[in-house]
Amino acid sequence: MTKKPSTDYTFFENVFEVVRQIPAGRICTYGAIASYLGSRQSARMVGWAMNQAHHVTPYIPAHRVVNRNGVLTGKHHFATIDAMQKALEQEGIVIIDDTVQNFRQLLWDPANELL
Repeated sequence: MTKKPSTDYTFFENVFEVVRQIPAGRICTYGAIASYLGSRQSARMVGWAMNQAHHVTPYIPAHRVVNRNGVLTGKHHFATIDAMQKALEQEGIVIIDDTVQNFRQLLWDPANELL
């Protein structure tokens, strides 16, 4: 079951709800999440939400959110510099030079997936 964004939640809470629905082995972008939430110009704010995600329960798989080119731009906000890459690799995603390989094939777009 998928959950839609709610007007009863803050923007960050809506971001967290979308990110929780990204399947293991797939990735999403800050911009795709912002666009889905109706705030196309708020990709940076999605990034700020991901910075706070490490302290939220239930668990938020923040490692599955990358920039529009598949680059692990949020890796500095994890416990170690390689934690984001390791988490993605454990899900079968290949990372070379901080970039997701097969990015387009692995891209999960909430606008298409959460109907």
